[in-house]
Amino acid sequence: MEVKLAFPQDRPPLSIISAAKIAGVSVIIDPTLASGSVPTLHFSSGNFIHGVNTILRYIARAASVSSFYGQDDIQIDQWLEYAPLILSGSEFEAACSFLDGYLATRTFLVGYGLSIADIVVWSNLTGTGQRWESLRRSKKYQSLVRWFNSVAAGYGDALDEVTSAYVGKRGIGKSPAPSLKEKMPGLKENTSGHEIDLPGAKVGEESNEFVENVLKDIETLGVKYDVVTYTSDYFPKLMEMAESLIKQGKAYIDDTPKEQMRSERMDGVESKRRNSTVEENLSLWKEMVNGTRRGTQCCVRGKLDMQDPNKSLRDPVYYRCNPDPHHRVGSKYKVYPTYDFACPFVDALEGVTHALRSSEYHDRNAQYYRILQDMGLRRVEIYEFSRLNMVYTVLSKRKLLWFVQNKMVEDWTDARFPTVQGIVRRGLKIEALIQFILEQGASKNLNLMEWDKLWTINKKIVDPICGRHTAVLKEKCVLLTLANGPEEPFVRILPRHKKYEGAGKKATTFANRIWLEYADASVISVGEEVTLMDWGNAIIREIKTDNGTITQLVGELHLEGSVKMTKLKLTWLSDIEDLVSLSLLEEDEDFLDNLNPCTRREALALGDPNMRNVKKGEVIQLERKGYYRCDVPFVRSSKPIVLFAIPDGRQKSTLIVTGA
Repeated sequence: MEVKLAFPQDRPPLSIISAAKIAGVSVIIDPTLASGSVPTLHFSSGNFIHGVNTILRYIARAASVSSFYGQDDIQIDQWLEYAPLILSGSEFEAACSFLDGYLATRTFLVGYGLSIADIVVWSNLTGTGQRWESLRRSKKYQSLVRWFNSVAAGYGDALDEVTSAYVGKRGIGKSPAPSLKEKMPGLKENTSGHEIDLPGAKVGEESNEFVENVLKDIETLGVKYDVVTYTSDYFPKLMEMAESLIKQGKAYIDDTPKEQMRSERMDGVESKRRNSTVEENLSLWKEMVNGTRRGTQCCVRGKLDMQDPNKSLRDPVYYRCNPDPHHRVGSKYKVYPTYDFACPFVDALEGVTHALRSSEYHDRNAQYYRILQDMGLRRVEIYEFSRLNMVYTVLSKRKLLWFVQNKMVEDWTDARFPTVQGIVRRGLKIEALIQFILEQGASKNLNLMEWDKLWTINKKIVDPICGRHTAVLKEKCVLLTLANGPEEPFVRILPRHKKYEGAGKKATTFANRIWLEYADASVISVGEEVTLMDWGNAIIREIKTDNGTITQLVGELHLEGSVKMTKLKLTWLSDIEDLVSLSLLEEDEDFLDNLNPCTRREALALGDPNMRNVKKGEVIQLERKGYYRCDVPFVRSSKPIVLFAIPDGRQKSTLIVTGA
């Protein structure tokens, strides 16, 4: 549908235009409204919508960028209201200070992808012109600048066109801008094919997303820490150490091509640059520090032993030149230390007495000690342990990142993901995880564990206390009419758990028309006596069919019958308006192993009305189905309740999402 954006020429809605460009929404620009008028989006049908935020929400919902509005619409809405009021007024610097602190451990304002919240704040900062640029150059708010640069780097083509067309040195509407036709000839073209990638992904540096999730994992596990430190906090001292080693002849600058360097290290061949003078090395080090073209061709290597049988000691790389912005410190540095160089240095300076490292690093222990020795720092003892591996499971962070970036999972908290947040979201209790880990111990032997053991421990924790509820699969569910059933529905208050009073009570409705699952109805015979759970027995008198499909059952209550004598014990739900509608999704057990893109199967079901009271994070049991954790509780009838199935160590794992 063709849309036209009308606005006053002196107050262009930068956030709307930027969002449309990034979202791939084709917009015709009409800057002819009178000064002071509200931006309006006109549709070819004759309809229109008013207001910046209303238009932004429309664009976000029509966007090809999935994270634009779907992550946390309430939080996004708060940013939409906040940004224009604060960033354009007298509280500008205070707002920048707040944003700087807020973004210290975040890559985006909301969730783990670009949303219209980022676009609005970014646009309002840009719209102030020189006011923001002065603060940006002052490096006063490094986290805010890092975030601003990251958004600009990830979506530069779209944002550059918009800002060059509408923003002057004094800000939006404060100085004349070039004509729209001259500067933005392609705006009307649909850019939905524009490739959206994670900001920073192409430069190969760590994303703040990892940092945020590590901190969340620590909090989830109940671990209390004194302080959070970052290797980037030590960048100045690391650079000083690198330069000191160069001056001492313990390190040198090498411009050998990467593949050739790898081959020479394998064969024990010294680099032609290994014996360069200190002056030559310092000159090239300066080129690296300044991020020049020559500097990007070089790296710093430790001068250790090219003949050592342990290849990690064959002149490892200490520093590389990379002009791209760092996820925490922005563009302040052009050179960055390798893990091998930074790890022993930071450990020693922070007072670490024993570095706990997984045994996969065993061959690098000698390198760790040698580097500490060359640095002249105290010895840090290494204590090795074996990594815990789970069968049919990828645990590598960088391999899991592939699933996130390729949209094969929701995000790092996806309930199918083997992350702390993922398995907790799926229903694992922290006490079960801790018990499982303690049982393994700090072994140095290879551990390859079955998931069943972990989930079995978890079941022993949740089963004695979780409330019980009822759900009936909706597909072809069958109505059982009880001829002698109650004329009017009545309610009984029953325990949610028959052996645990703390689980509370639930209201169960009894009526003369009840729903059964088709699978249950299909195994019932005429004249058979069955047990309706939590009610009593009933005798089936008639089975109605249509082309071989069961459509209805007719029976009568036989409450004096013995439940011990019946073969079938059936779950059921009264046919009342208060039933909760459920959407069930089943997960394949081996999706990480086989990379099957179709890892969920959907089925619809009905749930008892008491599930409206289930709280987020609460674990329940659906009778005859299994255990479930509430991921999204009931809010309103149109908003789904979400439940994740919890494996119990015996049955095939399933994932269920329920909706009201």
